[in-house]
Amino acid sequence: MNLAAMDPKNYDAQLEQKRVKLEAAFAEFTPPSLEVFGSEPAHYRMRAEFRVWHDGDDLYYYMFDKALNEKVRCEQYLPAGALINEMMTALMEELRPNHALRFKLFQVDFLSTLSGEILVSLLYHRQLNDEWREEAELMKQRLSKKFNVNFIGRARKQKIDLDKDFVVESLTVNGKELQYKQIENSFTQPNAKVSVKMLEWAISTTQNSTGDLLELYCGNGNFSIALAQNFERVLATELAKPSVDAAQYNIAINDVDNLQIIRMSAEDFSDAMAKKRRYRRLEGIDLDSYNCNTIFVDPPRAGIDDNTLSLMQNYDRILYISCNPDTLKANLTKLSETHKITRFALFDQFPYTDHMESGVLLERK
Repeated sequence: MNLAAMDPKNYDAQLEQKRVKLEAAFAEFTPPSLEVFGSEPAHYRMRAEFRVWHDGDDLYYYMFDKALNEKVRCEQYLPAGALINEMMTALMEELRPNHALRFKLFQVDFLSTLSGEILVSLLYHRQLNDEWREEAELMKQRLSKKFNVNFIGRARKQKIDLDKDFVVESLTVNGKELQYKQIENSFTQPNAKVSVKMLEWAISTTQNSTGDLLELYCGNGNFSIALAQNFERVLATELAKPSVDAAQYNIAINDVDNLQIIRMSAEDFSDAMAKKRRYRRLEGIDLDSYNCNTIFVDPPRAGIDDNTLSLMQNYDRILYISCNPDTLKANLTKLSETHKITRFALFDQFPYTDHMESGVLLERK
C-alpha cells in the first residue's frame, strides 16, 4: 500500500487515469461508451486489516508502505470508514493497558457496515484462555455503550465468538432496502457505496428480461437477491459453505421467493449442464425446467475456465462482473466469437490503487 498516494485532492485525476487505461485495454472489442462509477474519496472501505506492533508499553497499528519500503504507524486510516476509524482509537485505548488482551496480539481485522454494526477480530500467536474471554467480555461491555460491536478471538486452530461472527448490512438500492449477512473471513465487496452502484447498474442492464437467470459464483447472494425482481426465477451456484449459508439467510430476510442456491462449483455445474456427470447435490432439481436466457458471473481473479466459457456462450445475454481486467480480456476473446458488448462499466471499488472492477453486458450477435 502506498499511503502517500492517498490524497482526496488527487482522486478525480486517478479515476480518469483508470478510465483511459480501461478504454484502451478493451478498444479491440469496440465496446460502447464506458460508464464510470466513482467512489467517495475518503472513508469508503467497510473492511480493514492492520498488523499490531509492540514497543514496550506502547502498542499501535501499522501497515507496510511499499513506496517507503517500511512499516508506517496508523493511528487513523483514510480509506477506512468513519466507524472503523472511531473503533481503531477506542479499541487501542482498551488494549494498551490490558496484558490479557494485548499479549502476543499480532493483527486486528475490522468488518463494518453502513448500518452501524462493526465486528472486530483479534488474532494471536498464542492459545486463548478463560482470562482472555473474561477480559474481552468486559471490553465489549464498555465499548458497547458507544458502538454496536462484536468481538472474535483467533489463534491457531481456535476461534472464540463472544456473540456472533457476522454483521448484517443494509443497502438502499433504487430506493429499496436490501439486507445482507456478511460473515467474518468470507468475501464481501469492501466499498459499500460503490457496491450499491454495481447492483443498480446490474438491475438496469437486465430491466426488460424475460425467462430465468442463471448465476455462477453467487457468494452470499449479493447480486442474486437484487436481480431476482427482473426474472421469473433465479438459479444460483456457490461452492463455499459459509457463503451458501449466508445466502440462504439473506434470501429469507429479504423475502425473495424465486431464488434457489445450489452449493456447487461453476466447473461442476458446467459439467452437469453438459450432461457429462450426474451430481447428488442436483437430485430433485429439474435443470431442464429453467428457461434461462441470461447468465450472470462474478468470478474470482483467475477468471473463468474453458468449459464454463463454452456454457456461457449458450445464453443470449451474459452479464459479467470482473475484478481483474486481464482475465476479463482473455475471457472476452472467446466470448466475443458469439457475443458483442452492449454495456461497459468501471466501478472504482479501490481508489488510489491500480485495481479496477468492471462490468460488461454481452448480447448474442
